[in-house]
Amino acid sequence: MMKTVASGTRASSGQAKKKRRQPPRLRTYWRLLLSVALLAVILSVAAIALWIRSLDIGKLADPPLAPTQLMDRNGKAASEVSSSKIVPVKLEQIPLHLRQAIVAVEDRRYYEHSGVDGLGIARALFRNLKQGGVAEGGSTITQQLAKNMFLTHEQTLSRKLTEAAYAYKIEQTYDKDRILETYLNQIYFGEGQWGIQQAAKTYFGKDVEKLTLGESAMLAALPKAPSHYSPYKNMEKALDRRNLVLGLMLEEGYITDAEYRGAVVEPIVVSDGGNESLRGQYAYYLDQVIEEAIERYGFTERQLLGGGLRIFTELDPTVQSSMEAAYGNDALFPASAPDQLMQSGAVILDPYTGGVRGIVGGRGKHVYRGFNHATDLKRQPGSSFKPLIVYAPAIEKGYGPTSRLYDGPLNINGYKPTDWDKRTRGEVSLKEAVIRSWNIPAVWLLNEIGLQTGKVFVQKLGIPLAKGDDNLALALGGMEEGVSPLQMAQAYGMFPNLGVMMPAHTIVKITAADGRVLAEAKPEPVTVMSPTGAYAMTGLLQDVIREGTGGNAAMSRPVAGKTGTTQLPATKEFEGIGDGSKDAWFVGYTPELVGAVWIGYDQTDRNHYLSTSGGYNPALVFKEMMSTALRDVPAVSFKQPPQVGKSDTIIAPGKGKGDDKKEPPGQAKKNNDKEEEKRKEEKKKEQEREKKEKEKEKEKSKGRHNNDDGDD
Repeated sequence: MMKTVASGTRASSGQAKKKRRQPPRLRTYWRLLLSVALLAVILSVAAIALWIRSLDIGKLADPPLAPTQLMDRNGKAASEVSSSKIVPVKLEQIPLHLRQAIVAVEDRRYYEHSGVDGLGIARALFRNLKQGGVAEGGSTITQQLAKNMFLTHEQTLSRKLTEAAYAYKIEQTYDKDRILETYLNQIYFGEGQWGIQQAAKTYFGKDVEKLTLGESAMLAALPKAPSHYSPYKNMEKALDRRNLVLGLMLEEGYITDAEYRGAVVEPIVVSDGGNESLRGQYAYYLDQVIEEAIERYGFTERQLLGGGLRIFTELDPTVQSSMEAAYGNDALFPASAPDQLMQSGAVILDPYTGGVRGIVGGRGKHVYRGFNHATDLKRQPGSSFKPLIVYAPAIEKGYGPTSRLYDGPLNINGYKPTDWDKRTRGEVSLKEAVIRSWNIPAVWLLNEIGLQTGKVFVQKLGIPLAKGDDNLALALGGMEEGVSPLQMAQAYGMFPNLGVMMPAHTIVKITAADGRVLAEAKPEPVTVMSPTGAYAMTGLLQDVIREGTGGNAAMSRPVAGKTGTTQLPATKEFEGIGDGSKDAWFVGYTPELVGAVWIGYDQTDRNHYLSTSGGYNPALVFKEMMSTALRDVPAVSFKQPPQVGKSDTIIAPGKGKGDDKKEPPGQAKKNNDKEEEKRKEEKKKEQEREKKEKEKEKEKSKGRHNNDDGDD
């Protein structure tokens, strides 16, 4: 029994040994696999090492800044854009607190890593999530230097890996002090300035060694987003960013509590004038080209101002020059208050392509990439918004020029619109409402077609609406955030283009010095309304010029357009002023071009507001620009849709909705003779009043009174 058991045990032991003989073959297999993997790793590391060794970082010593050429729509060089030359300084000349500020905000572990900092990336991510914004970056100073000197700013994995390789090569070649010195001498600080010395001169008018702690923190705040944090463009954001840098310096132990408390209340006094060294014609157009290249195509200012690029644009030198000439004529604008210049902005574009032909972003001294009243401005458009939000969508719904609209006491959920003369007319035709810019019919009609209908229509035109824009005040241009002249010109361009909106753009394409196309515009047309509806709107807006509030824009060629004003806020500050205005607009077009003009003060208060009548001055500016720009262009008629005959009289596409409508309750039907007589009387009174207003305007040395547009 025991033997049997023993025999069985030996048999089992033998089988176990048999099984244990198999693992050596498996071990051999795994060893071979690991050896191959190890060899692959070694070869990869060797290849990476050879690749890194082959990287050329010689440009760090003396980076070239090649000027960029701005080409006009005909492919001719219109302007050469260049910036300041780098003026290098030694690290010893740079205040210690400036070096510490840069390290604190850009790369806390700068003296601990070898070019790439994984721990720093994780910490920055956590801090930014905690702050709810970008408080510090994840890239090291060395990576930023590599990116700015050798690479594009595209967000791809291969680019990030190449950036890391360059950073490692730089760290292996130079010591930390040399890298920091090179970074501070070659990084871009905005306003066309590279290097800390030029930045100190530009922003504070002093050499770098004379900077205070607060000034150093301000400059250290700029490299992350130079334009966004520029004290010339937004002092409040610049101060917030400066104080964030000071807080980081305190955390790192670079400054004491007392130094921190003193620096955060230190007033920042920037040098007058901003960048003076940026050279190039057509300054405001150039500003928009740079903005578009950055926002739409991802270029950096460094690439654009020093990369030797060629930017092909939609610029028409004739149009641009005509605009600049008009803006040089003070007689076209209302007189300014002694302490604040009356401002303005204008855009002219091609409605059939969306190509922006000219831009003027302000009056007075131009500051490089400063506030542009043609593109950055957001103001309520007044009655110039009515054709977009009310009348065009109404025509698409079946209304026509002869449709009858209500014009009586109106109260829609507490909203009670009125007109400048506080009168009502019972009912008016849609055409009359447009020509006279009456408010009540516009609000009533928007309510009839549906507020949502109007909102969808303007959004198709590229006009963004805020959450608060959900009320009938939109009929009168009462927007929460407002619009820019560029947005209004783009929207109105849909009318002469028979219902098709072309997105506005300045850039056609951007090429490298060797001719490679780096970016190219591909505007997508948006069909907003029918050709016949758009053509009917053009007819109505031509009547505004011939018979209504836009008479100052009349020329010896077909013109259509609409005035707009916004009244002063109904607050205690403006009590007793009367009918003063905050903004004045004119948006119009010829068969060739569409333009928008805004006039007003940057800061509206009791001593700074418009007294001009309706769109009086904007229409004059529009006329001056357009008539000069088109002086050598033969006059032609507006493009007609196939469904419309050759008659000069534009009619609604079929019988207009509302032609046979009954009036709202309580309104008696007028017979045709009395209606016609009333229209003539109203027109005569309107013309007499406008004449008096114009005479009064000429006598004034400074604007303080009236508004004849009827806009609320």
